[in-house]
Amino acid sequence: MRRRLIQSTLAVVLVVIAVFGVSLVIVETRTISNSAQERVESEAVQLTSIVDSRIIGDERITAEVLEDQVGDDRYARIQIPGQQTIEIGAKPVGDVIRHEAKGEKDEVVTVEESRSAVSREVGRTLLIIAAVALLAVVAAVLLAVRQANRLASPLTDLAETAERLGSGDPRPRHKRYGVPELDRVADVLDASAERIGRMLTAERRLAADASHQLRTPLTALSMRLEEITLTDDPATVKEEAHIALAQVERLTDVVERLLTNSRDPRNGSAVAFELDEVIKQQLEEWRPAYRSAGRAIVSSGKRHLQAVGTPGAVAQVLAALIENSLMHGGGTVALRTRVTGNQAVIEVTDEGPGVPADLGARIFERAISGRNSTGIGLAVARDLAEADGGRLEMLQAQPPVFGLFLSRTPGRTPPGDDRPVR
Repeated sequence: MRRRLIQSTLAVVLVVIAVFGVSLVIVETRTISNSAQERVESEAVQLTSIVDSRIIGDERITAEVLEDQVGDDRYARIQIPGQQTIEIGAKPVGDVIRHEAKGEKDEVVTVEESRSAVSREVGRTLLIIAAVALLAVVAAVLLAVRQANRLASPLTDLAETAERLGSGDPRPRHKRYGVPELDRVADVLDASAERIGRMLTAERRLAADASHQLRTPLTALSMRLEEITLTDDPATVKEEAHIALAQVERLTDVVERLLTNSRDPRNGSAVAFELDEVIKQQLEEWRPAYRSAGRAIVSSGKRHLQAVGTPGAVAQVLAALIENSLMHGGGTVALRTRVTGNQAVIEVTDEGPGVPADLGARIFERAISGRNSTGIGLAVARDLAEADGGRLEMLQAQPPVFGLFLSRTPGRTPPGDDRPVR
């Protein structure tokens, strides 16, 4: 591209020089020739006037008297009737410029100049024009190189940016070049880089969320299958198989929920549902794990509460909180339901040391963990709660109390209808 730009600019300059240079040469040649002719005519007329005045004054007319009136490169011949011809200067040979002037006393004055002097002057003029043209060509080449670099370098940068995007590096460069068209291309590439970066971030986030969210259901399903292999009682096998199928359905719901959130976090299918059913399912699913750890998990609070949301998402939020208590907490884990205003609240607490003071509100940020864990669970839980129109908050750090707030369906909770601890 640089070569084509330089060649095209140079071609334009050469055409311009050829057109205007030839015209200038023709004009200057004619001007110099006409000027030489006018000089010869002027000198002949002037010399004739001097000769006339001396003849009238009866003064002596000699070559020595008139030689100061004739230029060094010209020849003059004065013919006076009755007198010898007077010659001044060397008679030129070859082609000459000549002019004859006749005086009042019939004297004839002839002035000649060799055309070689005119040719030399024309040659000097042509050299000046050629030098100016050469300077113009050099300046044009330098300007073309500069302009080519100005245009080609940004294109090279843009090509490198596109290549980086293709190789998986979506960082925008935010570099502009002062050329509107190139800056527009750079804007488009930067916008594409940002979109690709968001897509890659979403994919990595989906992979991390899926890994975290699927781990617990798969572990619970594995434990149910292990119990089936360890018993010969058909009734127990049937019961565990039904529970395992229910866990497979919840696992499918987890996958669908993750995919839905990855496309549009606000595209939930909220319905009215019983909180008792979700809590009961979580207790049944987590009791084996807590029993193995020598701990207990119980529930208490208001019963028959109906909330608006997605049961699968609420179950995933509770699972994340229960798993967090299992891994980082201690003692008994308690799930308590209550009502505040037009919201139903599920509190999850344990008897462990709680959240360190240096974490505070950052506990819901991704990759933030008080111990050697992924730091994803609580972040995913908060996203799921917000996608359902609810919110997840840490109500107390020590001992830890997390509250899941959900919109409650209209209706009055029967007084004194509390769930016993179990």
